[in-house]
Amino acid sequence: MTDAQETAAAPAAQAPSADSAPAPVPLLEPREGIPPVTASAEDLARVVEAFGAGSGPVAVDAERASGYRYGQRAYLVQLRRAGAGTALIDPVACPDLSGLDEALAGSEWVLHAATQDLPCLREIGMRPTRLFDTELAGRLAGFARVGLGAMVDNVLGYALEKGHSAVDWSTRPLPEPWLRYAALDVELLVDLRDALEDELSRQGKLEWAQEEFAAIAAAPAPPPRKDPWRRTSGMHKVRRRRQMAVVRELWFARDAVARKRDVSPGKVLTDAAIVEAALAMPTGARALSALPGFGQRMGRKQLDQWQAAVDRARALAEEELPQQGQATSGPPPPRSWADKDPAAAARLSAARAAVTRHAEELNLPQENLLTPDTVRRLCWEPPAAVSAESVSGALRGLGAREWQIAQTAELLRAALSSPGA
Repeated sequence: MTDAQETAAAPAAQAPSADSAPAPVPLLEPREGIPPVTASAEDLARVVEAFGAGSGPVAVDAERASGYRYGQRAYLVQLRRAGAGTALIDPVACPDLSGLDEALAGSEWVLHAATQDLPCLREIGMRPTRLFDTELAGRLAGFARVGLGAMVDNVLGYALEKGHSAVDWSTRPLPEPWLRYAALDVELLVDLRDALEDELSRQGKLEWAQEEFAAIAAAPAPPPRKDPWRRTSGMHKVRRRRQMAVVRELWFARDAVARKRDVSPGKVLTDAAIVEAALAMPTGARALSALPGFGQRMGRKQLDQWQAAVDRARALAEEELPQQGQATSGPPPPRSWADKDPAAAARLSAARAAVTRHAEELNLPQENLLTPDTVRRLCWEPPAAVSAESVSGALRGLGAREWQIAQTAELLRAALSSPGA
């Protein structure tokens, strides 16, 4: 049994039972008060100097205006570091933070759910080379609830006020309660990092976490999503190719309007309205206006715009219509494996069971031990000669980290070699 297996089953020292845990202490104000918002080149220069002279890890967070504005740009950046205090930066007024990035070069950044904030931080010139993700650390340590509020409560004993998480952060000026909330989000992030590092070390998982953090920091920006219109909510109702073309035309027409107006696409036209139009295939603006989502509040100009998109789809030649299924490079859906390749289905069943069982032994989520996609790809196209070495090589080629390979290669070798597989 590994060190992680021996210790993971023990309850974390920082996560006592509900019966014995004292009530969390409300965290109401930042230690040094709410800092002024940095919104000028002169103020930014002072922040850069202060944080460059600070010491230790730097807590970083970003607020977006999801559901209000087009895209996922940052509308507020919060930082805290020993020796520098807390800074709140307006990236609209200060859109280039590459100087701050240079001042923090080589420093460890502490983020919660890093993959959510890194894209918008990259847009303004902030690219960490070292990081610690407190959400991912919590998952690896076996915490059931890994939101920032839950982690600060369970690990540090403080209660964060989370009432402003979904507000419109593009609002200017930002209200003082929102700024207080934003400052408190980084107030204890380094303290949380230190406590989680101790817990991961106690469980024998710290090196695993460090591999994960390094992979996140080194990962390139994801490529643009292919055929994003296919992710329209309710798309499963759309069966015919010409109806799919209506969804596509309306999606791109809506996207253009949303981009121009800098508002969330859903505020321009809902996904439900797009699907209704695709199913009904209206022949004119009057028929379109009778559909849910195209009601009386919508002006004639808007109706004509959406009807024009429907008409473009109706006019497409057959060969121009989208295909029913999106081409993928991976294996087919697992539900079809039993018919397509019974041996692969048997391999997948055995592999899933083995990974799930071992994840439970290690007290961490199965997807963090090994992603379901990695397991599927390995089982669909296993090495020609199954051995621990060949399985390790295949996992490495699929992007698994070394700790994951060490924990799963042998059990996957056994699953791939099991009777029926």
